[in-house]
Amino acid sequence: MTDHDITNDTSGRIRDGIDTAKETAVSAYDATREKASEAAHAAADAIETNPLGIVVGGLALGALVAAVIPRSQREKEFLAPVGKRVSAATVAAIAAAKEAGRAELDNLGLNKGAAKDQARSLFQGVVKAATTAGAAAAQAGKEKVKGDGTTAR
Repeated sequence: MTDHDITNDTSGRIRDGIDTAKETAVSAYDATREKASEAAHAAADAIETNPLGIVVGGLALGALVAAVIPRSQREKEFLAPVGKRVSAATVAAIAAAKEAGRAELDNLGLNKGAAKDQARSLFQGVVKAATTAGAAAAQAGKEKVKGDGTTAR
């Protein structure tokens, strides 16, 4: 064997090695891409099936990470105003929702005064029905007594 043959043989083996490595890398990339696509589809299905569970899980994970990783002084300085704004916005949103709900109930006639009026009206109706039923019972009793008295004589 000549030096030229050895060089060609070595060069061929290197090319074969490079080709094999390239094929392995492409295969690994394709497999990884397929697994990532499957995971994305599974996550999308889970979100569609149980969105509230995903939100709760995300919040729990965030709380866990926040509890485990201590905040730096820089984060405290940076996030304190943000936390105050978020807190103020939350309070304002709750107050607005409460007021809007109260206004909508008032528009429907469902408020404290209307409820009292309805209860009073219902009570008056029950009293009237009881009075009418009592009077009818008394009248029927009198007629029965009269009827029995006239047939016995």
